[in-house]
Parts: sequence; C-alpha cells; structure tokens
Amino acid sequence: MCSASTLAISCPEHARLETEFQEARDRMRNLMRLRRLTRSEERQLADKVAMAIARLKEHLAEHRCQRW
Repeated sequence: MCSASTLAISCPEHARLETEFQEARDRMRNLMRLRRLTRSEERQLADKVAMAIARLKEHLAEHRCQRW
C-alpha cells in the first residue's frame, strides 16, 4: 500500500503492475508481428492486456500513487 510519505519514491506495487502491463502488451505485439494469431489467441492476449490495465488503474485509484 502507498502512503503519502512514499509518494516521493517509487511505489513497488505500482512498478510491478506497470511492468506486468508492459510485458503483456509487448508479448501481444511481438506475437502479432511473428505470425497471424487465431481469434482465440488474440482475444486471450487482449484480455491479459486489458486486465493489466484495469489492475493498474485500480491501484492508482486506491492509493493515488505515481511511479516517480
């Protein structure tokens, strides 16, 4: 959890969630560059990206922290 005193430093949870989003996004982009994905694969990857975004937004709303 992020408190006001930790806003000046990186929030480890925020950083973790941000990394999770970037990895999901990059995986989807890279696989799409390599080959044509099935609808199921594309939907599954898009869901992972969307869930990562949702978790990051939820964290920001709950803790009002930013990764500095």
